[in-house]
Amino acid sequence: MESPNTAPNTAPHTASPDASAPVRFDTKIAVLLRADLETWQRLNVTAFLVSGIGTEIPDVIGEPYEDADGNDYLRMFRQPVLVFEGTKETLTAAHGRALSRGVALSVFTSDLFATGNDRDNRAAVRAVGQDALDLVGIAVYGPKNAVDKIVKGARMHG
Repeated sequence: MESPNTAPNTAPHTASPDASAPVRFDTKIAVLLRADLETWQRLNVTAFLVSGIGTEIPDVIGEPYEDADGNDYLRMFRQPVLVFEGTKETLTAAHGRALSRGVALSVFTSDLFATGNDRDNRAAVRAVGQDALDLVGIAVYGPKNAVDKIVKGARMHG
């Protein structure tokens, strides 16, 4: 897989030099969840999946936040995270497309619901070949058009 840090232009661009104009990005962050997950599972899986993107691709993280009283808050993604859902087959197809395009990719398998720590999580994924992974979620980061093709067939999470 191509190193996520070598992803194509990750800098935002604006439609005009006007500072009040909306910021547009050449890249996209997308999470694809299996539609049959319980609510707590969807939230948990999403949180785990996007944490991988933020740690591996520092350019996707914005500046720290501060409120009017001077309280500091952690940095967050500089751009929206789009959440999609689909069938097990949709996830499997998207996973294959993500691997073939070499985009930054994180995975969450059903086995991870039974583990309780990072070491066991990694071992559970390592024990299964890519075609046999029981995927319940993936997150991808890359050029907009590539991410759109990866999540093709999924619907926006609602």
